[in-house]
Amino acid sequence: MALAAGSFGIGLTEFVIAGLLPQVSEDLRVTEATAGWLISGYALVVAVGAIVLTAVTGRINRKAVLIGLVTLFVAGNLLTAVAPTFAVALLGRVVAALCHGSFFGIGSLVARRLVPPSQASRAVAVMFSGLTVANVLGVPFGALVGERWGWRATFWGIAAIGVLAVAALAVWVPASAGEVSRTGRVAGAFRSRQVWLTLTAAALGYGGMFGAFSYIAYTFTEVTGFSAADVAWLLVVFGAGLVTGNLLGGRAADRNRDRTLIVALAALAATLVAFGLLAGSRVAAVSLIFLTGLFGFATVPGMITRVTDAAGGTPLAASANVSASNVGNALGAWLGGLTISAGLGYTSPLYVGAALVTVALAVMLSS
Repeated sequence: MALAAGSFGIGLTEFVIAGLLPQVSEDLRVTEATAGWLISGYALVVAVGAIVLTAVTGRINRKAVLIGLVTLFVAGNLLTAVAPTFAVALLGRVVAALCHGSFFGIGSLVARRLVPPSQASRAVAVMFSGLTVANVLGVPFGALVGERWGWRATFWGIAAIGVLAVAALAVWVPASAGEVSRTGRVAGAFRSRQVWLTLTAAALGYGGMFGAFSYIAYTFTEVTGFSAADVAWLLVVFGAGLVTGNLLGGRAADRNRDRTLIVALAALAATLVAFGLLAGSRVAAVSLIFLTGLFGFATVPGMITRVTDAAGGTPLAASANVSASNVGNALGAWLGGLTISAGLGYTSPLYVGAALVTVALAVMLSS
Protein backbone atom coordinates (compact mmCIF):
# COMPACT_ATOMS: atom_id res chain seq x y z
CA MET A 1 0.00 0.00 0.00
CA ALA A 2 2.97 2.32 0.52
CA LEU A 3 4.04 1.58 -3.04
CA ALA A 4 0.46 2.23 -4.14
CA ALA A 5 0.64 5.66 -2.47
CA GLY A 6 3.67 6.52 -4.60
CA SER A 7 2.03 5.22 -7.74
CA PHE A 8 -1.04 7.34 -6.96
CA GLY A 9 0.95 10.56 -7.05
CA ILE A 10 2.91 9.59 -10.15
CA GLY A 11 -0.20 8.40 -11.94
CA LEU A 12 -1.94 11.63 -11.09
CA THR A 13 0.71 13.81 -12.71
CA GLU A 14 0.79 11.60 -15.81
CA PHE A 15 -2.94 11.56 -16.49
CA VAL A 16 -4.31 14.80 -15.07
CA ILE A 17 -2.87 16.87 -17.90
CA ALA A 18 -5.29 15.27 -20.39
CA GLY A 19 -8.21 17.00 -18.68
CA LEU A 20 -6.33 20.30 -18.42
CA LEU A 21 -4.97 20.61 -21.97
CA PRO A 22 -7.57 23.16 -23.11
CA GLN A 23 -6.77 25.42 -20.12
CA VAL A 24 -3.01 25.03 -20.51
CA SER A 25 -3.03 25.75 -24.24
CA GLU A 26 -5.11 28.88 -23.71
CA ASP A 27 -3.11 30.18 -20.73
CA LEU A 28 0.32 29.55 -22.26
CA ARG A 29 -0.85 30.56 -25.75
CA VAL A 30 0.06 27.41 -27.65
CA THR A 31 -1.90 25.22 -30.05
CA GLU A 32 -3.71 22.04 -29.03
CA ALA A 33 -1.08 19.89 -30.74
CA THR A 34 1.77 21.80 -29.03
CA ALA A 35 0.08 21.43 -25.64
CA GLY A 36 -0.03 17.69 -26.35
CA TRP A 37 3.77 17.65 -25.94
CA LEU A 38 3.18 17.93 -22.19
CA ILE A 39 1.90 14.36 -22.59
CA SER A 40 4.15 12.96 -25.29
CA GLY A 41 7.27 14.75 -23.98
CA TYR A 42 6.61 13.35 -20.53
CA ALA A 43 6.24 9.86 -21.98
CA LEU A 44 9.50 10.07 -23.95
CA VAL A 45 11.47 11.11 -20.86
CA VAL A 46 9.88 8.26 -18.90
CA ALA A 47 11.10 5.89 -21.58
CA VAL A 48 14.70 7.09 -21.25
CA GLY A 49 14.71 7.75 -17.51
CA ALA A 50 13.40 4.28 -16.66
CA ILE A 51 16.44 2.55 -18.14
CA VAL A 52 19.08 5.10 -17.18
CA LEU A 53 18.06 5.64 -13.55
CA THR A 54 17.45 1.93 -12.93
CA ALA A 55 20.93 1.12 -14.26
CA VAL A 56 22.65 3.93 -12.34
CA THR A 57 20.95 3.03 -9.04
CA GLY A 58 21.28 -0.74 -9.46
CA ARG A 59 23.60 -1.18 -6.44
CA ILE A 60 21.60 1.04 -4.08
CA ASN A 61 18.95 -0.25 -1.66
CA ARG A 62 15.69 -0.06 -3.56
CA LYS A 63 13.79 1.57 -0.72
CA ALA A 64 16.22 4.50 -0.74
CA VAL A 65 15.96 4.72 -4.52
CA LEU A 66 12.16 4.82 -4.41
CA ILE A 67 12.18 7.66 -1.87
CA GLY A 68 14.69 9.62 -3.97
CA LEU A 69 12.61 9.14 -7.11
CA VAL A 70 9.44 10.50 -5.53
CA THR A 71 11.39 13.49 -4.19
CA LEU A 72 12.43 14.24 -7.77
CA PHE A 73 8.78 13.94 -8.77
CA VAL A 74 7.82 16.61 -6.21
CA ALA A 75 10.43 19.02 -7.58
CA GLY A 76 9.19 18.61 -11.15
CA ASN A 77 5.57 19.29 -10.28
CA LEU A 78 6.51 22.42 -8.32
CA LEU A 79 8.36 23.71 -11.39
CA THR A 80 5.32 23.10 -13.61
CA ALA A 81 3.05 24.86 -11.11
CA VAL A 82 5.06 28.11 -11.28
CA ALA A 83 5.97 27.94 -15.00
CA PRO A 84 5.71 31.36 -16.72
CA THR A 85 6.05 29.86 -20.23
CA PHE A 86 5.29 26.63 -22.04
CA ALA A 87 9.01 25.78 -22.19
CA VAL A 88 9.30 25.94 -18.39
CA ALA A 89 6.12 23.91 -17.96
CA LEU A 90 7.56 21.27 -20.27
CA LEU A 91 10.83 21.30 -18.30
CA GLY A 92 8.88 20.63 -15.12
CA ARG A 93 7.18 17.70 -16.81
CA VAL A 94 10.58 16.39 -17.88
CA VAL A 95 11.93 16.52 -14.32
CA ALA A 96 8.85 14.78 -12.93
CA ALA A 97 8.99 12.15 -15.67
CA LEU A 98 12.54 11.10 -14.77
CA CYS A 99 11.27 9.22 -11.72
CA HIS A 100 8.27 7.53 -13.31
CA GLY A 101 9.65 4.50 -15.10
CA SER A 102 12.19 3.52 -12.47
CA PHE A 103 9.62 3.82 -9.69
CA PHE A 104 7.21 1.41 -11.34
CA GLY A 105 9.95 -0.90 -12.56
CA ILE A 106 11.75 -1.18 -9.21
CA GLY A 107 8.54 -1.00 -7.19
CA SER A 108 6.96 -3.90 -9.07
CA LEU A 109 9.91 -6.14 -8.15
CA VAL A 110 9.70 -5.07 -4.51
CA ALA A 111 5.97 -5.88 -4.53
CA ARG A 112 6.61 -9.34 -6.04
CA ARG A 113 9.19 -10.09 -3.35
CA LEU A 114 6.53 -9.77 -0.65
CA VAL A 115 4.17 -12.49 -1.97
CA PRO A 116 4.31 -16.13 -3.16
CA PRO A 117 5.11 -16.59 -6.89
CA SER A 118 1.52 -17.70 -7.58
CA GLN A 119 0.32 -14.22 -6.59
CA ALA A 120 2.92 -12.19 -8.51
CA SER A 121 0.52 -10.54 -10.96
CA ARG A 122 -1.90 -9.67 -8.17
CA ALA A 123 0.89 -8.04 -6.15
CA VAL A 124 1.80 -5.89 -9.15
CA ALA A 125 -1.89 -5.05 -9.56
CA VAL A 126 -2.10 -3.84 -5.95
CA MET A 127 0.88 -1.56 -6.45
CA PHE A 128 -0.65 -0.24 -9.69
CA SER A 129 -3.97 0.28 -7.93
CA GLY A 130 -2.61 3.66 -6.84
CA LEU A 131 -2.20 4.55 -10.51
CA THR A 132 -5.76 3.54 -11.32
CA VAL A 133 -7.27 5.18 -8.24
CA ALA A 134 -5.52 8.36 -9.40
CA ASN A 135 -7.89 8.32 -12.34
CA VAL A 136 -11.03 7.62 -10.29
CA LEU A 137 -10.41 10.17 -7.55
CA GLY A 138 -7.34 12.23 -8.30
CA VAL A 139 -7.68 13.14 -11.97
CA PRO A 140 -11.31 14.28 -11.79
CA PHE A 141 -10.49 16.18 -8.62
CA GLY A 142 -7.56 17.78 -10.41
CA ALA A 143 -9.83 18.74 -13.30
CA LEU A 144 -12.30 20.30 -10.88
CA VAL A 145 -9.52 22.19 -9.10
CA GLY A 146 -8.24 23.40 -12.45
CA GLU A 147 -11.71 24.49 -13.51
CA ARG A 148 -12.23 26.51 -10.34
CA TRP A 149 -8.76 27.78 -9.38
CA GLY A 150 -6.73 27.27 -12.53
CA TRP A 151 -4.55 24.45 -13.81
CA ARG A 152 -1.57 25.58 -11.73
CA ALA A 153 -3.42 24.84 -8.50
CA THR A 154 -3.72 21.22 -9.63
CA PHE A 155 0.07 20.83 -9.83
CA TRP A 156 0.55 22.44 -6.43
CA GLY A 157 -1.80 19.78 -5.05
CA ILE A 158 0.08 16.99 -6.82
CA ALA A 159 3.35 18.17 -5.29
CA ALA A 160 1.76 18.00 -1.83
CA ILE A 161 0.59 14.44 -2.50
CA GLY A 162 4.16 13.57 -3.48
CA VAL A 163 5.43 14.76 -0.11
CA LEU A 164 2.92 12.47 1.63
CA ALA A 165 4.02 9.57 -0.59
CA VAL A 166 7.65 10.08 0.44
CA ALA A 167 6.61 9.80 4.09
CA ALA A 168 4.59 6.63 3.40
CA LEU A 169 7.51 4.95 1.65
CA ALA A 170 9.91 5.91 4.43
CA VAL A 171 7.66 4.49 7.14
CA TRP A 172 6.02 1.44 5.56
CA VAL A 173 8.39 -0.12 3.02
CA PRO A 174 10.62 -2.61 4.86
CA ALA A 175 14.33 -2.12 4.24
CA SER A 176 14.75 -5.86 3.67
CA ALA A 177 12.40 -5.70 0.68
CA GLY A 178 14.76 -3.17 -0.87
CA GLU A 179 17.87 -5.29 -0.71
CA VAL A 180 19.60 -5.58 -4.08
CA SER A 181 19.69 -9.06 -5.61
CA ARG A 182 23.06 -10.16 -6.99
CA THR A 183 21.66 -13.12 -8.93
CA GLY A 184 19.54 -11.59 -11.70
CA ARG A 185 20.90 -11.56 -15.25
CA VAL A 186 21.20 -8.18 -16.95
CA ALA A 187 22.77 -8.13 -20.41
CA GLY A 188 21.76 -11.71 -21.20
CA ALA A 189 18.16 -11.02 -20.28
CA PHE A 190 17.65 -8.87 -23.37
CA ARG A 191 18.81 -11.59 -25.74
CA SER A 192 15.46 -13.30 -25.29
CA ARG A 193 13.10 -13.03 -28.27
CA GLN A 194 10.10 -13.17 -25.94
CA VAL A 195 11.38 -10.16 -23.98
CA TRP A 196 11.52 -7.99 -27.10
CA LEU A 197 8.19 -9.18 -28.45
CA THR A 198 6.52 -8.51 -25.09
CA LEU A 199 8.07 -5.04 -24.90
CA THR A 200 6.83 -4.31 -28.43
CA ALA A 201 3.31 -5.47 -27.58
CA ALA A 202 3.36 -3.36 -24.42
CA ALA A 203 4.45 -0.26 -26.33
CA LEU A 204 1.75 -0.63 -28.97
CA GLY A 205 -1.00 -1.69 -26.59
CA TYR A 206 -0.47 1.09 -24.06
CA GLY A 207 0.17 3.57 -26.86
CA GLY A 208 -3.13 2.72 -28.47
CA MET A 209 -5.10 3.33 -25.31
CA PHE A 210 -3.33 6.50 -24.17
CA GLY A 211 -3.02 7.90 -27.66
CA ALA A 212 -6.80 7.90 -27.78
CA PHE A 213 -7.09 9.14 -24.18
CA SER A 214 -4.72 12.07 -24.70
CA TYR A 215 -7.32 14.06 -26.64
CA ILE A 216 -10.43 12.63 -25.01
CA ALA A 217 -11.44 15.98 -23.52
CA TYR A 218 -11.80 17.36 -27.05
CA THR A 219 -13.75 14.28 -28.17
CA PHE A 220 -16.22 14.66 -25.33
CA THR A 221 -16.76 18.40 -25.76
CA GLU A 222 -16.51 18.80 -29.53
CA VAL A 223 -18.07 15.52 -30.75
CA THR A 224 -20.25 14.07 -28.01
CA GLY A 225 -21.53 17.45 -26.88
CA PHE A 226 -20.60 17.38 -23.20
CA SER A 227 -19.60 20.62 -21.48
CA ALA A 228 -16.09 21.27 -20.17
CA ALA A 229 -17.40 20.81 -16.64
CA ASP A 230 -18.57 17.29 -17.55
CA VAL A 231 -15.02 16.15 -18.31
CA ALA A 232 -14.31 15.65 -14.60
CA TRP A 233 -16.98 13.01 -14.00
CA LEU A 234 -16.29 11.38 -17.36
CA LEU A 235 -12.72 10.86 -16.21
CA VAL A 236 -14.15 9.17 -13.10
CA VAL A 237 -15.84 6.66 -15.41
CA PHE A 238 -12.57 6.04 -17.25
CA GLY A 239 -10.74 5.65 -13.95
CA ALA A 240 -13.31 3.16 -12.69
CA GLY A 241 -12.58 1.10 -15.77
CA LEU A 242 -8.84 1.24 -15.04
CA VAL A 243 -9.31 0.09 -11.45
CA THR A 244 -11.59 -2.76 -12.47
CA GLY A 245 -9.40 -3.88 -15.35
CA ASN A 246 -6.20 -3.73 -13.31
CA LEU A 247 -7.54 -5.92 -10.50
CA LEU A 248 -9.38 -8.38 -12.74
CA GLY A 249 -6.42 -8.55 -15.10
CA GLY A 250 -4.06 -9.37 -12.24
CA ARG A 251 -6.21 -12.27 -11.05
CA ALA A 252 -6.79 -13.56 -14.56
CA ALA A 253 -3.09 -13.37 -15.43
CA ASP A 254 -2.18 -15.50 -12.42
CA ARG A 255 -4.46 -18.20 -13.91
CA ASN A 256 -3.55 -17.91 -17.61
CA ARG A 257 -1.37 -14.93 -18.47
CA ASP A 258 -1.08 -15.16 -22.25
CA ARG A 259 -4.77 -15.81 -22.79
CA THR A 260 -5.62 -12.82 -20.60
CA LEU A 261 -3.34 -10.54 -22.62
CA ILE A 262 -4.67 -11.70 -26.00
CA VAL A 263 -8.34 -11.36 -25.01
CA ALA A 264 -7.80 -7.94 -23.44
CA LEU A 265 -5.96 -6.55 -26.48
CA ALA A 266 -8.60 -7.84 -28.91
CA ALA A 267 -11.39 -6.35 -26.82
CA LEU A 268 -9.57 -3.00 -26.52
CA ALA A 269 -9.13 -2.70 -30.30
CA ALA A 270 -12.83 -3.41 -30.86
CA THR A 271 -13.80 -0.92 -28.16
CA LEU A 272 -11.78 1.91 -29.69
CA VAL A 273 -13.30 1.33 -33.14
CA ALA A 274 -16.79 1.32 -31.65
CA PHE A 275 -15.98 4.51 -29.72
CA GLY A 276 -14.95 6.27 -32.92
CA LEU A 277 -18.17 5.22 -34.65
CA LEU A 278 -20.50 6.02 -31.74
CA ALA A 279 -18.78 9.07 -30.18
CA GLY A 280 -21.78 11.24 -31.03
CA SER A 281 -23.97 9.32 -28.57
CA ARG A 282 -23.64 10.28 -24.93
CA VAL A 283 -24.75 6.88 -23.62
CA ALA A 284 -22.34 5.04 -25.90
CA ALA A 285 -19.47 7.40 -25.11
CA VAL A 286 -19.85 6.86 -21.35
CA SER A 287 -20.02 3.08 -21.71
CA LEU A 288 -17.09 2.91 -24.12
CA ILE A 289 -14.76 5.13 -22.10
CA PHE A 290 -15.29 2.72 -19.18
CA LEU A 291 -14.50 -0.30 -21.37
CA THR A 292 -11.43 1.46 -22.79
CA GLY A 293 -10.01 1.76 -19.29
CA LEU A 294 -11.04 -1.77 -18.31
CA PHE A 295 -9.51 -3.61 -21.27
CA GLY A 296 -6.52 -1.27 -21.48
CA PHE A 297 -5.37 -1.83 -17.91
CA ALA A 298 -6.28 -5.52 -17.80
CA THR A 299 -3.00 -6.03 -19.68
CA VAL A 300 -0.74 -4.21 -17.19
CA PRO A 301 -0.01 -6.85 -14.50
CA GLY A 302 0.44 -9.63 -17.03
CA MET A 303 2.74 -7.62 -19.29
CA ILE A 304 5.04 -6.75 -16.38
CA THR A 305 5.28 -10.26 -14.97
CA ARG A 306 5.67 -11.73 -18.46
CA VAL A 307 8.64 -9.57 -19.39
CA THR A 308 10.36 -9.88 -16.00
CA ASP A 309 9.97 -13.67 -15.99
CA ALA A 310 11.33 -13.89 -19.55
CA ALA A 311 14.28 -11.71 -18.53
CA GLY A 312 15.20 -13.69 -15.44
CA GLY A 313 14.01 -11.13 -12.88
CA THR A 314 16.42 -8.28 -13.58
CA PRO A 315 15.06 -4.86 -12.51
CA LEU A 316 16.07 -3.42 -15.88
CA ALA A 317 13.44 -5.62 -17.56
CA ALA A 318 10.65 -4.24 -15.40
CA SER A 319 11.79 -0.69 -16.09
CA ALA A 320 12.16 -1.49 -19.78
CA ASN A 321 8.48 -2.46 -19.82
CA VAL A 322 7.58 0.97 -18.47
CA SER A 323 9.90 2.57 -21.03
CA ALA A 324 8.28 0.63 -23.85
CA SER A 325 4.79 1.60 -22.76
CA ASN A 326 5.71 5.27 -22.67
CA VAL A 327 7.38 5.14 -26.07
CA GLY A 328 4.02 3.87 -27.26
CA ASN A 329 2.19 6.59 -25.32
CA ALA A 330 4.31 9.25 -26.99
CA LEU A 331 3.76 7.68 -30.41
CA GLY A 332 0.01 7.47 -29.87
CA ALA A 333 -0.28 11.06 -28.63
CA TRP A 334 1.89 12.32 -31.50
CA LEU A 335 -0.07 10.45 -34.16
CA GLY A 336 -3.35 11.57 -32.62
CA GLY A 337 -2.19 15.17 -32.69
CA LEU A 338 -1.17 14.81 -36.33
CA THR A 339 -4.58 13.52 -37.35
CA ILE A 340 -6.32 16.37 -35.54
CA SER A 341 -3.99 18.93 -37.14
CA ALA A 342 -4.70 17.34 -40.53
CA GLY A 343 -8.40 18.09 -40.06
CA LEU A 344 -9.52 14.49 -39.56
CA GLY A 345 -11.56 15.39 -36.48
CA TYR A 346 -11.51 14.65 -32.79
CA THR A 347 -12.47 10.99 -33.22
CA SER A 348 -9.37 10.29 -35.31
CA PRO A 349 -7.13 9.50 -32.29
CA LEU A 350 -9.54 6.67 -31.43
CA TYR A 351 -8.92 5.00 -34.79
CA VAL A 352 -5.18 5.55 -34.45
CA GLY A 353 -5.36 3.84 -31.08
CA ALA A 354 -7.31 0.91 -32.49
CA ALA A 355 -4.71 0.41 -35.21
CA LEU A 356 -1.83 0.40 -32.71
CA VAL A 357 -3.61 -2.11 -30.45
CA THR A 358 -4.35 -4.38 -33.41
CA VAL A 359 -0.64 -4.53 -34.22
CA ALA A 360 0.08 -5.24 -30.53
CA LEU A 361 -2.35 -8.18 -30.69
CA ALA A 362 -0.57 -9.56 -33.75
CA VAL A 363 2.77 -9.32 -31.94
CA MET A 364 1.38 -11.14 -28.89
CA LEU A 365 -0.01 -13.93 -31.07
CA SER A 366 3.41 -14.37 -32.67
CA SER A 367 5.24 -14.61 -29.33
